[in-house]
Amino acid sequence: MPLYELLHADDDVLVVVKPAGLLTIPDRFGNKDSLVSALQNTYGKVMVVHRLDRETSCILVFARNEAAHRHLSMQMEHHTADKFYLALVDGVLHHDEGEIDKPIGEHPGIPGKMMVTTSGKPSLTFYRAIEKFRHFTLVECQIKTGRTHQIRVHFQSIGYPLAVDALYGRRAAFMLSEIKGKKYKSGKFTEEERPLMERTSLHASRLRFTHPATEEIMEFRAELPKDFTALLNQLRKWGS
Repeated sequence: MPLYELLHADDDVLVVVKPAGLLTIPDRFGNKDSLVSALQNTYGKVMVVHRLDRETSCILVFARNEAAHRHLSMQMEHHTADKFYLALVDGVLHHDEGEIDKPIGEHPGIPGKMMVTTSGKPSLTFYRAIEKFRHFTLVECQIKTGRTHQIRVHFQSIGYPLAVDALYGRRAAFMLSEIKGKKYKSGKFTEEERPLMERTSLHASRLRFTHPATEEIMEFRAELPKDFTALLNQLRKWGS
């Protein structure tokens, strides 16, 4: 089974879907298994343009030469590339659409954690509700800045953390029993309930950018992964 799904390849760019649980690049703890390593094994020189958290399933573009890398990096820096996400958040949003314009910086006491702070970098997220459930909302987000954990921090800051988020949310895993309540019965031969989802309920679903060589506007979509789809199907059945 391949580590990633290839959406597009040419002499300048690679566009791929990264599954949840795979690092974009090797981390500082010595974990070398990563998407970029796998791509380099197949395609040779591959350069990172942007990256996302290990737990996030996402669509990513990589450059295959210096000129393409420069061009794509400038699009990311100047926010002319469009990045869209689907997020399942805790609670029913009061507004069907809006924006969160709050600066984000590092948490002073917890390494690797971010927070809204006046000393942080400007951060802007647009959102609109796609589907509402009894206690949750599926939201499409467009980020105009690329801060670490931006969507996770922004939604926590307005009282709607991601439905599954061990660092910023209320649960590290989502159990079917939570939405079925008294109707939930575990399987005949299973003693312990298995989570529907046990990673961040965030998926980078769409990416639009200008091709660095042809100047063509290119747009790619990544379907929701199975765990996210299964969770939404159960919410539609039991949590509407």
